[in-house]
Amino acid sequence: MTEADEPGPAAFNRQVIAEFRANGGVVGGVFAGAPLVLLTTAGARTGRPHTNPAVYARDGERLLVFASNAGGPRNPAWYHNLLAHPQVTVEIADGRGGVAVHAARAEPLDGRERDRQYALQAERDPAFAAYQAGTARTIPVVALHPLDLTGDPERGRAIAAQLTRHHDDLRARLARARAAVDWRLAGEDAAGDAGGRADGLDGGADLLGNCLSFCDALGLHHIREDGAFTAFEAAYPALRPAVARLRAEHRAVAALLADLRELSEGAAETADWAALRTDLDRIGAELERHFAYEEQALLPPLEAAGR
Repeated sequence: MTEADEPGPAAFNRQVIAEFRANGGVVGGVFAGAPLVLLTTAGARTGRPHTNPAVYARDGERLLVFASNAGGPRNPAWYHNLLAHPQVTVEIADGRGGVAVHAARAEPLDGRERDRQYALQAERDPAFAAYQAGTARTIPVVALHPLDLTGDPERGRAIAAQLTRHHDDLRARLARARAAVDWRLAGEDAAGDAGGRADGLDGGADLLGNCLSFCDALGLHHIREDGAFTAFEAAYPALRPAVARLRAEHRAVAALLADLRELSEGAAETADWAALRTDLDRIGAELERHFAYEEQALLPPLEAAGR
């Protein structure tokens, strides 16, 4: 491969992510042999999910990741994201040829603890000593604390309330997207007799923004839930069949979201607002079934744990 043929950073990350997931957390190339996780954060400004590979070290129950950016002058974007939104999702090899997904809370380390942990990492992998020597910034070290529902019964009730709030927020986002499409359809009907259509640049942009915002929010919600489900299974073994069904439904919804995103982005060109409305209705019906089952299966044991 020539230098001109080498993939850019985004394409390189996509290749590593696909290889990691396909091979149980094992990758080749520059990361060959390195302990690696996939870290999914919510964009600091957009809230959109972003996944990046990161080298990690274990420190007791927590994982440490290092915002080296290969010794570049700026912190990587994922570090800024987790400062704004500390709730992250971690994918890691499970030791059985697969990949485990965990919800975690990110906590940047300070002062002596940061210095000690970075020095240990530089001993394990001398490349990290070179990264720090090559930049004026202090490379951050971040502790990732996996979600644990086994030791704090009150967490169950708090998570149940949070789940209900998330579902209500997603319903509201979907309602706004539907309203934006209905506004466009009403505008076209009013202009139809004249052979034209309503001027919809602002309305169209609003429509696209509402649809993509819904796609991003639902996608992030399900990514985070997939991580939290690992803690659910550990704390409530009886929920494992329900969790397996919910994970399968997440995959089905992800396919619907991909179709909706493609249709949303193309609607401004094709003006096929009716098809977009039909797609929103389809995903809305699927979501209501999914939400109803999830609330029926998960809320009673979570709320009972908090009593």
